[in-house]
Amino acid sequence: MRGHVWYDGEIYNGYDARTTIGGLSKASVLPIAEKGVVGRGVLIDVARHRGQAYLDKGETFDHTDLLAAAQAQGTEIAKHDVLVIRTGWLPQFHAQGADWFYEDFNEPGLTYSPELVDWFRDTEIPNLVTDTIANETTADPVSGVALPLHCALMRNLGVAFTEICDLEKLAADCAADGQWTSCTLPRR
Repeated sequence: MRGHVWYDGEIYNGYDARTTIGGLSKASVLPIAEKGVVGRGVLIDVARHRGQAYLDKGETFDHTDLLAAAQAQGTEIAKHDVLVIRTGWLPQFHAQGADWFYEDFNEPGLTYSPELVDWFRDTEIPNLVTDTIANETTADPVSGVALPLHCALMRNLGVAFTEICDLEKLAADCAADGQWTSCTLPRR
């Protein structure tokens, strides 16, 4: 939801952050949940591209990595695509257990840079979908700031975040037939 993060007293679209008290009267994802998301989905399997079953704790990637993975998959990320990224991270919760998962918690994911934010803006990505809890690495490896893309993408650009998606069957199917676009997006 674009209203669960704010700074300078504002949530997405310049709404007052106080509109979140007692519920989201502005910038809620409820209309999206009620009607769904329609658009071309493109799955980028970053873990498979790197030859890994899953990305390691704190392992990062950016838009150039996404573009390289897309090219290797024989697809492209086009303007207005719903961007679905598989890291293989969610299955590790089930495989390794909660103690391992939360020990020194720093999940893999996108990492902040002005160039990445510009790419999201220019590509007009409306929805970012991942198999992680936050859609970005928990702590930025350069600045140490927690979840900077929440503000940069969600608050500033209005990108809807869809998190904790089980993408394993979808990724296996896409890899089997080489079709990475126009996928049916999983429901949470």
